[in-house]
Amino acid sequence: MRILVCIKEVPDTTEVKIDQETGTLIRADVPSILNPFDMYALEAALEIKDENSTTEIIVLSMGPPQAEKNLRETIAMGVDDVYLITDRAFAGADTWATSYTLSTAIKHIGDIDLIFAGKQAIDGDTAQTGPGIAEWLNLPQATFVKKIDKIGEKAVVVERSTETGYEVIEIQFPAVITIVKGDSEPRLPSLRGMMKAKRAEIHKLTSELLHVDEDKIGLTGSPTQVRKIFTPEKRKGGVIWEGDPAEIAERLVSEIEKVI
Repeated sequence: MRILVCIKEVPDTTEVKIDQETGTLIRADVPSILNPFDMYALEAALEIKDENSTTEIIVLSMGPPQAEKNLRETIAMGVDDVYLITDRAFAGADTWATSYTLSTAIKHIGDIDLIFAGKQAIDGDTAQTGPGIAEWLNLPQATFVKKIDKIGEKAVVVERSTETGYEVIEIQFPAVITIVKGDSEPRLPSLRGMMKAKRAEIHKLTSELLHVDEDKIGLTGSPTQVRKIFTPEKRKGGVIWEGDPAEIAERLVSEIEKVI
């Protein structure tokens, strides 16, 4: 079995600045980490490998060349191969363009049984990229998965979190699964893994190598356009009314009538 885990490098601080012209994050000189939700997805994949040593785990990321440093951490944790999509042509991509680029890379890598991703990235919080990959590749998907129950020859059984509890579903291979925080925390890199990570090759993928449609990548290929960025006004304090419920209700209706 081959499992591909999509991992994003994100800013390690809330003190980020926005480019007022493009509406995108200014990432220069901002320390970065691997997206925490993606690390839960990686741990889920590694646990499958713990049970079946023939499982191969591949990490795929899109970002600047310096992302290579953080991605080596995944090799130290037990990942077999890492691919980094890195090209200025991909800069400024929204979730639509990002999912297109990642899906193109997945086709390039080929022969993948399961695609894992975190439920969302902490810098965008859209939860759109994983489902977007499934749509571009025309694959079944299961989102907000908390637990992998059973891996079969042609399907996987998972527990999917819902607003009222969870549901157990079976999904056929190949498929896309987005992972939420479960019972297991991401493991620490091993000493042997760290030695392996130092000399491992990170495969670089460019727009030319992937033969992407240039109208679907980067800032210019992103249908989501940020028109304006501003700090919202601080909410003023509320008012507490005390007294007879009937009188308070009558007063509330009176206040509502003043504004409608």
